[in-house]
Amino acid sequence: MKGIKFLIGALAAAGLLISVSATAQENANRDADGNVVRGPYETNAFWDNWFFTGGLGLNSSWNWANKGTIWFVREPGIALDLGFGKWFTPDWGARVRYSGITNNGFRDGAASFNSPQGQLGADFLINMYSLIDGYVETRAWNWIMYPTTGIQFNDSWNPINANKEWFLGLGSLVIWHPEWINNEKLSLTWDNRFVIIPDSHLWQEGGYIEFPFSMTFGIAYNLSKKNNFDRHSSVTPTIIPVPFTLEEYNALEQKVADLEKENAELKDKVAALEEENAKYRDLANGQTYEFKDGEFVATDSAKGAPVCLYFDCGKATLSSRELAHLEYFAQSVLDGDSKVVVTGSADKQTGTARVNQKLSEQRADYVKNLLIKKYGLKDENIETVADGDKNNLFDTPAKNRCVTIRVK
Repeated sequence: MKGIKFLIGALAAAGLLISVSATAQENANRDADGNVVRGPYETNAFWDNWFFTGGLGLNSSWNWANKGTIWFVREPGIALDLGFGKWFTPDWGARVRYSGITNNGFRDGAASFNSPQGQLGADFLINMYSLIDGYVETRAWNWIMYPTTGIQFNDSWNPINANKEWFLGLGSLVIWHPEWINNEKLSLTWDNRFVIIPDSHLWQEGGYIEFPFSMTFGIAYNLSKKNNFDRHSSVTPTIIPVPFTLEEYNALEQKVADLEKENAELKDKVAALEEENAKYRDLANGQTYEFKDGEFVATDSAKGAPVCLYFDCGKATLSSRELAHLEYFAQSVLDGDSKVVVTGSADKQTGTARVNQKLSEQRADYVKNLLIKKYGLKDENIETVADGDKNNLFDTPAKNRCVTIRVK
């Protein structure tokens, strides 16, 4: 009975820790009114969001027998959990789990016995924090409840020939990613599970029902390249009132044709002006001219307008689109002697100040290396600044995940 009391006390402590930590969760998924912003989420690919869990801990069990003829209690033994799973949405997923457990027990006060048991189970995972408070990619704590079912065999060293029994149960899995773990894929786990194993002769004299408990500590490791979920964005179509007469339709069709013709003529004019303007570039010792108010005027091309490059949430590398923006800016404005200031930023709505400071440094260094290795700028001509989340320039989090490049 000491083993059961120990496990019940540990489960209560885990529940208290979870409830207290819930107050520290981030709220980057809320709108201006404080309401949770939910999906819909894009369907993830088959190879996305796979993970591994492994843990080591203690287990115990209590047995109730019909007619009171047999009963026994297992003292705490070693519990080993190994599992592979996948998240299908931010709220629910599934895991296949093997649990190997050993116990020393006693029956009716008689001599002790050893019973190396094993379980092969399927867990249906429900992320309670995501379900209640919405999905947050950078959340440090996640509390997962899971119903579980499967087969228990009474000899973990010989599972094929061992006696097998069906079980049903409920588990609680806490996944924690502390700041001091410098690996985005690795987290710590606390897994608690309670199952029921009814004997096929339960209602006959000597039949029994067993109640195993287990508690393990371990790790969770994301196996996939992509381990998050993207919200689906769509454009609401314009609704044209009906009924719509044939005359109105023909008039609109003609208007569209006229506008397309006018647009084509304007494009031709712009192309002609750009061609003419090109003739005046790089003349007079590098002087550049711009066409304004019907004439070409000299412009100062020594300094280009600053450019802003945007990063995805939590990332320190640019997408192919933003790399194209950088290439255009570098080829149009910079040369080997250009002196620039590269400033990295992160949005204050996501992550802690410490994480955001490090992320802004990584973003600035990443862009600096591109300017040196790909576009030929000198290291001594590049000044880097990491603002963290202190100097957010824009009104939305997505815009503040950026690096700006300013020519001195």
